[in-house]
Amino acid sequence: MTSLVDIRDDGGIRVMRMNRPDKKNALTAAMYDAMAAALTGTRTDQAIRCVMLAGAPGAFCAGNDLDEFRQAAADGEGLNDSVLRFLHALAYCERPLVAAVDGLAIGVGTTMLLHCDYVVASAAARFTTPFVGLGLVPEAASTLLAPRLMGPRRAFAMLVMGEPLDAAGAQSIGLVNAIADSAEVEGQALAAARKIAALPPEAVLASRRMIRGEPEELAERIDLEADFFRERLQSPEAQAAFAAFFARKK
Repeated sequence: MTSLVDIRDDGGIRVMRMNRPDKKNALTAAMYDAMAAALTGTRTDQAIRCVMLAGAPGAFCAGNDLDEFRQAAADGEGLNDSVLRFLHALAYCERPLVAAVDGLAIGVGTTMLLHCDYVVASAAARFTTPFVGLGLVPEAASTLLAPRLMGPRRAFAMLVMGEPLDAAGAQSIGLVNAIADSAEVEGQALAAARKIAALPPEAVLASRRMIRGEPEELAERIDLEADFFRERLQSPEAQAAFAAFFARKK
């Protein structure tokens, strides 16, 4: 477990808070492992009726830690086991997922929301998926879920062209359910989670399964994307894009 993810149970709600504000909640392997464990732990904990994802004020999640991506490229690897454990945990999670999004949601910070059942965003929230601009491909089964949610053209604009979305734009394509002031985002998300947790759990589970379809389909797409991701991370395009990015940071 890592202190960079805060896990607490509030009644029937498991709150998972990414807690690396100095890096805008860019995710490390240890953070992925902690969140995967928290999600998989709900399978045997019948007291947990809903899971809520949250970040720090002004930054929900800035995506994967790019230093770890750079190291993975140097080692000839792709998405590491920790990332895949977390993505599979999202796909197989049987508890409803609620998210409270304030500020930046970049890369996996956006694609993880496609697995959520209810999302509250602040008016200041900004969503972007810059995978292709870095010479990579999208992940988290987003190439399957995004076209289903918003249609192939909007999915192409978001996932391939990397066009950013504000909160209103995200709501218009179904990525966000409700928009609130930054100070009220978590309160509204928690209220939604409590409403879900108060419903008959077996009826919720059965209904959610029918709405979402088979998790094996999501897992298969996650693994397919990971194969392409590994290949792309070694490509000259990705290496040039990462070199340019880190040169700008100096």
